[in-house]
Amino acid sequence: MSKSELIYGIHAVDATLDNAPERFIEVYALKGRQDERMLPIIKKLQKMGVSVQFMQRKALDDKAGGGQHQGIIARVKAAPVLNEGDLDDVLKRTEGQAFLLILDGVTDPHNLGACLRSADAAGVDAVIVPKDKSASLTPTVRKVACGAAESMPLIQVTNLARTMRELQDQGIWIYGAAGEATQTLYQTKLTGPVAIVMGAEGKGLRRLTREHCDELVSLPMAGAVSSLNVSVATGVCLFEVVRQRSS
Repeated sequence: MSKSELIYGIHAVDATLDNAPERFIEVYALKGRQDERMLPIIKKLQKMGVSVQFMQRKALDDKAGGGQHQGIIARVKAAPVLNEGDLDDVLKRTEGQAFLLILDGVTDPHNLGACLRSADAAGVDAVIVPKDKSASLTPTVRKVACGAAESMPLIQVTNLARTMRELQDQGIWIYGAAGEATQTLYQTKLTGPVAIVMGAEGKGLRRLTREHCDELVSLPMAGAVSSLNVSVATGVCLFEVVRQRSS
């Protein structure tokens, strides 16, 4: 029997409907919630012949295990895990203008979800994470990503340093965000094929990852705090690439 997983939240369920409707097995919805956000999703599912069970809030809360489900949970066939081979396919489609995000050991599912959402909004081609010491696509990640987890390729690689070397061999310039870098993000030319590397919460980039970056850049901090949350910093960096590319 193929593995299944739970996804919850209106955006995550709706995005899966748009991107991979064949994955649905069954859906649990909050009894009595028939508003303009929920109703179209329920109708779409029923039209496809997916079983929708209506439940009281406590039963739904228990099924979500404390997650914020917004009144809808879906059991779906587990999504395939993407790896190095899938990255090659992504790069072929970028036609020499790759835009990648590398997350070095981001373990908090809320941060990973927020990074996926920013990456999707900025037009990133894929997000790369190490197989170990990284959050994976849990229901929480999917919920926080607001549908981006269903459209943004998340590539898990066995050896991050080796993957970075292979990207460099293909002409992709790799910029690592590091607080101690003397050059700021805004002094850096980011218009070619680029990969932005963000470090783990609190620890920053690992030594080996840092050594494999072509350049290190910092965000200019004017206030009393010395650093930003990784998902906020990721958004700032990605949209600077967008700004430079569009101008």
